[in-house]
Amino acid sequence: MILETMIPPEVKQIARDIRTMRIRGAGRIARGAAKALKLTAKTSSARTPREFMKEIDKVSSLLLATRPTAVSLPNAIRLITAWPKQAKNTDVQTLRKMIISRADEFIKNSKEAVTRIGEIGSQRISKGDVILTHCNSDCALAIIKRAFMRHKLTEVFVTESRPMRQGLISVRELTKAGVPTTLIVDSAVRYFIRDIDKVIVGADSIAANGAIVNKIGTSQIALVAHEARVPFFVAAESYKFHPDTLVGRLVKIEERDPKEIVDPKRFPRAKIRNPVFDITPPEYVDLIITERGIIPPSAAYTIIQDLFKWKS
Repeated sequence: MILETMIPPEVKQIARDIRTMRIRGAGRIARGAAKALKLTAKTSSARTPREFMKEIDKVSSLLLATRPTAVSLPNAIRLITAWPKQAKNTDVQTLRKMIISRADEFIKNSKEAVTRIGEIGSQRISKGDVILTHCNSDCALAIIKRAFMRHKLTEVFVTESRPMRQGLISVRELTKAGVPTTLIVDSAVRYFIRDIDKVIVGADSIAANGAIVNKIGTSQIALVAHEARVPFFVAAESYKFHPDTLVGRLVKIEERDPKEIVDPKRFPRAKIRNPVFDITPPEYVDLIITERGIIPPSAAYTIIQDLFKWKS
């Protein structure tokens, strides 16, 4: 039996960083998981293939327990461990090389996907556009910065994105790139929506029906954009599509510590809820921008089948 004490300290730290949101954002979480699997493979002292894969499974379970909603994490693990798990009559050294190679490949492809999405998505931005974004998405910001470099967009509105205020990260990144940026509180979106030409957000998971799971508040912004007839775009790497939803499983919405909102001791008689994500119906999404191209929400089913080789 592989005890937790046998898990490399660096891997435990990655898991803690994901759980405490020091590593945040679905793409960064996925790359963190890939790095953890690579470290496990490199440092493993297993003598048999069975022992080696038990170590990989133990680390996978540790990582999977950190954040239940962002499907990028289990998908990264699936994509890295699928071939080694199916390998027959393979020695430890070969399994080690397979995990390391697939982890490196995943990290490389993940970063390249962001660049590709920035290129594809920027083509959908018109000269003079004012963009609204929510939370902190590498893919959404890649589109915005690429469009700015092409002298297309005029200004970007960024929501504060409570309770963790990830919008402040986006503001710092955009202003550093020279993009004219306006920070607003989440509840001011409807007030400013008439000034907005397009909304671009990221995604933590995308269901088979095209529904978007993203930072809490996204669905309200989508509803406001729909009401105002403002196009609502989602930018996401293909590994954020959720294969389990093909068979009708629901995406579990993570709820975090109420202390992220307020100290519960100040309101001892009140129940405090802190859901991290919400679900935006596909009918409020105009298009999804992936590294494979632009698709309508209805095509999410096909992407999942193709990427994970699932059949009806």
